Amino acid sequence: MAEFEINQTHAHPFLPAINYRVSWLKKLMKNIYKQESKLLKQKREQLISSLLKGKEPDFLYKNAGLLDDYFCKSFEKSIIGPKMNFSKNPYALIALGGYGRKEQCIYSDVDLLLLFSKKIPDEAEELVREIIYPLWDIGLEVGYATRSLNESISLSRKDFEVLTSLLDARFICGMSQLYTEMTTLLRKKIVSGRSGEIIKWLVQRNKERHLRFGDSTYLLEPNLKEGQGGLRDYHTMLWISRIKSELKRPRDLEYNGYLSYADFKTLTQAISFIWNVRNRLHHLTGRKCDQLNFEYQIKLADALGFKKAKGQEPVEIFLGELHGRMEFIKEHNLIFLAELGSSKKLTLKNKQTKINGVEIIKDMLNFTSSEHVLHSPGLLIKIFEESSRLKIPLSAEAKRVIKEFGYLVDDNFRSCASFVKTFERILAAPPSPFNVLNEMLNTGFLTKFIPEIEQIVNRIQYDEYHLYPVDKHSLRTVQAVKKFSEPEKTGEYQLRHDLYKELSNRKLLLWAALLHDIGKGDSGGGHSKKGAVIVRSILSRAGLRPADIETVSFLVLEHLLLIKTATRRDVNEEETAVFCARRIKDPERLKMLYLLTLADSISTGPKAWNDWTSTLLRELFFKVLSILEKGELATTEAVEAVEEKKNQILSSTPHDRDDIKACLSLMSPRYLLYTSADDILEHIRLYKLLSNAEFVWEVAKDSKSNTRTVTICAKDSPGLSSKIAGVFTLNNIDIIGAQVYTWRNNIALDIFNVKPPLDQIFEDEKWARAKENLHSALSGDLDLKEALREKIPVYRSDRPYTLERPHRVEVDNKTSSFFTIIEVFTYDFPGLLFNITDALFRCGLDVWIAKISTKVDQVVDVFYVRDFDGQKVDSPGNVKAIKTAIEEVLPKPVDT
Repeated sequence: MAEFEINQTHAHPFLPAINYRVSWLKKLMKNIYKQESKLLKQKREQLISSLLKGKEPDFLYKNAGLLDDYFCKSFEKSIIGPKMNFSKNPYALIALGGYGRKEQCIYSDVDLLLLFSKKIPDEAEELVREIIYPLWDIGLEVGYATRSLNESISLSRKDFEVLTSLLDARFICGMSQLYTEMTTLLRKKIVSGRSGEIIKWLVQRNKERHLRFGDSTYLLEPNLKEGQGGLRDYHTMLWISRIKSELKRPRDLEYNGYLSYADFKTLTQAISFIWNVRNRLHHLTGRKCDQLNFEYQIKLADALGFKKAKGQEPVEIFLGELHGRMEFIKEHNLIFLAELGSSKKLTLKNKQTKINGVEIIKDMLNFTSSEHVLHSPGLLIKIFEESSRLKIPLSAEAKRVIKEFGYLVDDNFRSCASFVKTFERILAAPPSPFNVLNEMLNTGFLTKFIPEIEQIVNRIQYDEYHLYPVDKHSLRTVQAVKKFSEPEKTGEYQLRHDLYKELSNRKLLLWAALLHDIGKGDSGGGHSKKGAVIVRSILSRAGLRPADIETVSFLVLEHLLLIKTATRRDVNEEETAVFCARRIKDPERLKMLYLLTLADSISTGPKAWNDWTSTLLRELFFKVLSILEKGELATTEAVEAVEEKKNQILSSTPHDRDDIKACLSLMSPRYLLYTSADDILEHIRLYKLLSNAEFVWEVAKDSKSNTRTVTICAKDSPGLSSKIAGVFTLNNIDIIGAQVYTWRNNIALDIFNVKPPLDQIFEDEKWARAKENLHSALSGDLDLKEALREKIPVYRSDRPYTLERPHRVEVDNKTSSFFTIIEVFTYDFPGLLFNITDALFRCGLDVWIAKISTKVDQVVDVFYVRDFDGQKVDSPGNVKAIKTAIEEVLPKPVDT
């Protein structure tokens, strides 16, 4: 392109014509760049289309190539470039970051460095507008820096973030010698002299990133890039290798001895899989996105062609494979850093291995030779015991040997009493941040020793309650049980510790913790029953005593008994505790089952475990324990307990003795038996306040469980509980549970346990508004159905990402002698409890107890009901009518 030099300080007769020509050329070039950018957009769309059809395995490389072509053509045709005196101040366009590595995803940033040999000319910004602006116009995110050579080196010395980007630098066009000079100076002036400092910074940044984004191999919403096991772990390996060994391309990880041929091949496959997922996530979201949220997962599984198999949904199989790939990257990142000596230094004073054939090299355990393992296969498990005893990790070479010689773990190995004892010592080892069971799983030894575990490796439970794959959840459950051994000074934690210490055979509880979900590897439901059968087979092979096998099998079979009962049944009803006691039979088993339930729930995730659930479970445990130790309450004992409570209340209120005695005569035996003396006195106080009012209420805070207890004393009227539930829904107050008592003078006591309002600063105002709404609802001034219909015009699940499970209504007339129990399995939505209680009222039923619980991704509402005559509802016709009435008010599927 010709160069125009115009001296505008002197008038010239042809100046207007020249200016016009320059203006015309600028417009021409702008159109040319616009055409080039449009052509780039078209080519990218064609490439993306091929990718989505599964026909473009080299998408990243080719996508970067399209950008390279655009920049090269732009450089050739530039009208600004020739004005910058290329010969005296040469410059180069250099790709950085993912673009520099040719890892260009659909919506990845395009990172560029416009590098000048000397100072940056004034025309540089105009060149940027000429070349880069058209890319913005087609929707690409372009990040650029304009620097001189000296500035680049100086910044890299001060800021390792800049240095890291330059480690990925790749020449595109311009003066190639300038690019070579920059890379030479970087290595000579910075990398060579400060390699240790840079690597230390990279390792520290690696740890900070893992803390921030979490372990992607444990999460159901992993970050594909920044989480542990993500792409950044791979990049960290590349950067450190470039610093230490001047690595030029990824394959050099193998050539320089960082990875074996097989490991590099597997790593390449893992990286390619994640890139494919990331590209499709970009396309699905229409933007740069690395967080694999629930809402995208089902669509991605479908787009990637996963099919339902072995009882698992496509999305569960997809996530299982993704976790497996990320696990491989995570493990090799850790091995890579450990072998560089970048892991935390261990205190090995006086620590020596006692196992012949195992040695300590560079603070890690290794086999003295592969031949030792061939002649003594027991070393494969003994090295893990040493790791547990000394708290020293295995070296990368030791892990490779274990994987290579895993075939030595055969049936004879699994049934060897000595090796089983070794495994039990590892299982029972004190808790520590260094989890040996994890290493056994990651090396494949655990699945060789217990082949049945293979079926739950990376097996996903697709819901928002189980945060971890089944295998990881099982190991976390073991760790949770072992933490009970640590002494605590506070109530609940002290109880766990005391119970754990009281157990005569803790290893049985640990076996149960490891294998409690083993049945989930088999397709279909009923994993507890299937697991109990599988456990018998595993432990029989291991040679455990029949009585011990029976205990572990029982724990696996019943590991959901206590949590289901506590959250779905009335723990105040004697029959509930008696039912559990009859199934458990033994106090020692109860203690183990309680601890297993705690560990399982804690390890599932915060939505499956909270203070309220903890309180219910602990209350049920003590009731069942009391029955097992003292026997079932006889009717005469219950009568005596009621009389004793009456006397206690009367003696505490001598001045109101007659009034209190009259009130006590109005109360039902059930109420008197299960309500504390203090609560009865509080309820009498509310009753006295009622007078001619429609209702009075008291809101009490429970600091331990961060819940509120709303006690409402009212004149009983049809549908009272339903109206209260509707008012709470109208005010965004979530109900956890409810109990209803009716005195003989037609006074109702409705006791609701609720979550506090979200904005607790204005909590008093919220309760005042709710109280006003209830007044209006009871007087008929407020139509709750209409108000809720306006508040929630169309039901749409706020969990669109979970798998659809059908509604289910079950009517139980066997568990309780006095109530019909109705269980409603459905999806939660605002107004659900109001809808159901309103339907029950229309069926002529009184709700006496309501419990709100969760089952995986569904809500379980449980209602203890009787008809208006105080009888159970057991005729087939009435049962069918109840089911129909409830099903009609449950949410219908909405097309999306």
